[in-house]
Amino acid sequence: MKKLLIIILPALLLFSCEQEITVDLPEVEQRIVIDGGIFAGENPFVAVTRSAGYFDPIDSASLANYVVTNAIVIVSDGSITDTLTLTFDPNLPVPLVYKSTLITGQVGRTYFLTVIADGQTVTSETTILNPIALDSVWFEPDRPGDSLGFSWARLTDPAGFGNAYRWFAKRSQDARFLTSFGSTFDDQFVDGKTFDFAYIRAVEDGSTAPEDNNRERGYYKIGDTVIVKFCTIGVNESDFFRTLETEVANNGNPFAAPGVIKTNIRNGLGIWCGYSPAYDTIICQ
Repeated sequence: MKKLLIIILPALLLFSCEQEITVDLPEVEQRIVIDGGIFAGENPFVAVTRSAGYFDPIDSASLANYVVTNAIVIVSDGSITDTLTLTFDPNLPVPLVYKSTLITGQVGRTYFLTVIADGQTVTSETTILNPIALDSVWFEPDRPGDSLGFSWARLTDPAGFGNAYRWFAKRSQDARFLTSFGSTFDDQFVDGKTFDFAYIRAVEDGSTAPEDNNRERGYYKIGDTVIVKFCTIGVNESDFFRTLETEVANNGNPFAAPGVIKTNIRNGLGIWCGYSPAYDTIICQ
């Protein structure tokens, strides 16, 4: 009986010390979020949404409320100024976007963005830099004799820190160019060097294709034709994608240090990016 009391009494004391704590979280300021870009030879596109609090609901109704459909979106290249039109483009990550028909991306030009929405005005600018092409591209099996593998490339980075890149790729059967995790990098550690690197096959969000839900997921396979769209971008723009991916990777990790996603949008969040693509084709064989 004495032993039983020794066990029970401390447990009762600990239980009696429990107290329910309610934390009042401050209201989250809703801000304008931009996901926009302009490729050399293409028209600019801008998706405009509203930010959401960490604990705000995520469902079809709330997602619809985050999309801004009445924004005034203006893009200028210094000579032409165009007010973009809201349109549906399924080939973009955010299909409901504002697009221009008057402005086409040109290497060497800077493009100025102004968005007015919800009583806020956000601005940014980005430049389409000279493209830096890959030396070569090829397919390499994951293991000798395997039919599955990855896309490989060799790049000679020009001397002088300040180059940054983003990798897009699509197979002949894919609807659009996709980026895989880690698709953006700069030349901080490879300045002036020639080096090889590889990428997995990017998968469309929510894909139900059998090859995206079995052991082939993330792999290219013999018989695929892969078009590579290797883009030169600015370092500030690269910082956005890099810090964004870091936060995505840390999501749900209680031991990860909180970070700040670097943006080139003034008075808002997101990215306005100029892309200078160089194209290559990989025949997986």
